[in-house]
Amino acid sequence: MDSTWLVPASLAFGFLVGVGLASLMHFAALRGERAHQVVSSSVPDGVEAVLDALESAGIVVDPSNVVVKASPRALAHGLVWNQSLVHPELAAMVDQVRRSGTAVTKELEVSRGPFGEANIVLSVRVARLGSRYVLLLAEDRTESHRLDAVRRDFIANISHELKTPIGAVGLLAEALQAASSEPDQVRRFAKRLKKESERLARITQEIIELSRLQSADALTSAELVSIDQVIALAVDETRVAAESNAVKVVAGGDTGAEVFGNESLLVTALHNLIANAIQYSPRGSRVGLGVRHGDGVIEIAITDQGVGIPEDELDRVFERFFRTDPARSRNTGGSGLGLSIVKHVVQNHGGDVRVWSQLGRGSTFTIRLPQAPKSTNALAGERK
Repeated sequence: MDSTWLVPASLAFGFLVGVGLASLMHFAALRGERAHQVVSSSVPDGVEAVLDALESAGIVVDPSNVVVKASPRALAHGLVWNQSLVHPELAAMVDQVRRSGTAVTKELEVSRGPFGEANIVLSVRVARLGSRYVLLLAEDRTESHRLDAVRRDFIANISHELKTPIGAVGLLAEALQAASSEPDQVRRFAKRLKKESERLARITQEIIELSRLQSADALTSAELVSIDQVIALAVDETRVAAESNAVKVVAGGDTGAEVFGNESLLVTALHNLIANAIQYSPRGSRVGLGVRHGDGVIEIAITDQGVGIPEDELDRVFERFFRTDPARSRNTGGSGLGLSIVKHVVQNHGGDVRVWSQLGRGSTFTIRLPQAPKSTNALAGERK
């Protein structure tokens, strides 16, 4: 054979072998990339950004139930620890979705974190995310459940509180009708009827006031309010009650302190505290009001020399319809809403209210409010 043909043939064969090897290497690289994608713990494009933007809790788990991505809210709720789902209920939902391929939605009550004692209520939805991952979304329903419970209690309490005066009004009306020929009896029943109707009106008004305070627009028209003026008005409103109970109300001098808020609401809150102090004070005692301000905070303290509050009830005195002495409150027409109104008024003004008490020695309720800055006062004066 002519040797001149062998060189081109060998070159062609070498070229074909090279192309074949290159193709094999390319396919091997593609298979390696696909294998890397299979074992990689990264989530599909865009999912991480979505989870970071979620206000609810979001978690992505791989086939081994390892958490490969969790949103900040999921970590805050304590649903993830050491790259694992903390709660077996959540893991069970993930396994169910992985087996069936169908999304699942449940409401669960779980602890906050692996060692938490406080429980949270979650609305959980679990679904597949591609062929490998499972996505878990959890919405916190704890506050909604709490409000539902408060609403049920509120309705039950209102029914109970209104039933007493309404029933009394009906009975007294019948008694008046039966005693129509006895003027003395008519006057006695009419006096009691008036008292019960006033109590009914007071309860209704306080319920309306409390509902308004719990709305989002309770302070739509905030303005500079003089604390000295608030104290003067509140003391004046309780003057008759103080005189009839032989209790002396003593207030400190002018402070010049001001807050941003609603004067009428602040007077109502302070009036409720002073009236409460008078109601539970013995005859011949006194109720003191003191004001202190500094470091941007105004403190108004109302101190009585009354019977005091048991220690185990101090945390409950601001609950709606709670009374430390139910019999005495009903006899004096108390609704059990006064301190709850105080709490909401103060909270709506950005402050808080605290109580100290000792049985047999009296109680001190302290309102703390943010003081209006002096520069703001000056600007307000210029606008006037």
